[in-house]
Amino acid sequence: MFKRIFLFMTVNILVMITISTTMSILGVGRYFTQYGIDYQQLAIFCLIWGMAGSFISLMLSKFMAKTMMGVQVIDPNTSDPHLRELVQTVHSLAKGAGLTTMPEVGIYDSPELNAFATGPSRSNSLVAVSSGLLGRMKSNEIEGVLAHEISHVANGDMVTMTLLQGIINAFVMFLARILAFFISQALRDRDSERSGGGNWVQYILVPIFEIALSILGSLVVAAFSRYREYRADAGGARLAGSQKMIAALQALKNFYENPRIADAIAEADQTPASIAAFKIATSKKSWIAFFASHPPLEERIAALEAASGQMITRW
Repeated sequence: MFKRIFLFMTVNILVMITISTTMSILGVGRYFTQYGIDYQQLAIFCLIWGMAGSFISLMLSKFMAKTMMGVQVIDPNTSDPHLRELVQTVHSLAKGAGLTTMPEVGIYDSPELNAFATGPSRSNSLVAVSSGLLGRMKSNEIEGVLAHEISHVANGDMVTMTLLQGIINAFVMFLARILAFFISQALRDRDSERSGGGNWVQYILVPIFEIALSILGSLVVAAFSRYREYRADAGGARLAGSQKMIAALQALKNFYENPRIADAIAEADQTPASIAAFKIATSKKSWIAFFASHPPLEERIAALEAASGQMITRW
């Protein structure tokens, strides 16, 4: 859990620092004048470059999933009856969710019980499941998992999360430069005998502020990600039925509550953070709850049970 959070924050921080350093070398300092700062130009610059990395990641998401996770896309006409049934289930749920272009369906080798959805759009998506999930879960539980992932695709969560991360990146870049600029100006005014004495302070402070603000921004992204999981659970319940969705989450809870299993999987997990955020579950090690991309499984089950009870009462 902590490793995923650390990788997620580190990648975003490194992307922004790399862009900042490159732009400094290329002379982005022209946005700062000796009399002040052009806020409009700086805001546009930060928005463009803040969004760039996020959208590049989105465009490459399917390719990266297949490459880094070793996902093997299943031919819909495969002779394997189990794999053919898996594809048919995904396509049936996708049609029920109103998707007109069927997602690719893949499998990756892992002992964990998990699945994820990725792709740049509703019409260009991938749903992948682990070999551990297929081997350990019952058919109704697998359908619940798949319904959850299809809900992510139907809701456009991949694009929404990309937009949010891009906006957070833009704010981080913008505020870091504003804060660094004013501090360097204050130092320059205090010690005006040193010509340009505040410039070196400004270049040092920018990456420091970017790191600090990125950590705060991660709280916002994680909070929205947790909301998105509840929404995908509710969508999965509508597509496959509440009992199948609850059964799927309960199976995951039982699996990850086993300390020996959870520790072994966490130790071997090499999932990129951008993909891990779209899996149906994370391990129970969530001692940094505010940075977690997924709510606790017991809370997700309780939310579905409450919603299911309300529907029965209304009926």
